[in-house]
Amino acid sequence: QVQLVESGGGLVQAGGSLRLSCVVSGRTFSPYTMGWFRQAPGKERDFVAAMTWSGGSTHYADSVKGRFTISRDNAKNTVNLQMNSLKPEDTAVYYCAAVYRRALDITKTTVYDYWGQGTQVTVSS
Repeated sequence: QVQLVESGGGLVQAGGSLRLSCVVSGRTFSPYTMGWFRQAPGKERDFVAAMTWSGGSTHYADSVKGRFTISRDNAKNTVNLQMNSLKPEDTAVYYCAAVYRRALDITKTTVYDYWGQGTQVTVSS
């Protein structure tokens, strides 16, 4: 059974940085695509970033381009999200997600089969 476990959330002041990690376990082969999403109170879960595991191609939401970086550590079966220049509007619960087949639109929550439990990120002004 596939499990995704996030870590690294917390409270940070505006302009600061946080690094989220997501450990993937449960299968002998890596996911095709890993994604990060976030959900603020009362809002829908929104796409943040994604990358294909083998080729390493990346995709970002416009709101985080130039500030967030998604990366992977093959040896640790981990996907990271480095978040710099954080803003109060980045406050949300952040989720990692995995899909083990090629998906048409990796920005949509519906294409992902597995989700982590979420980690809270709070940015104070």
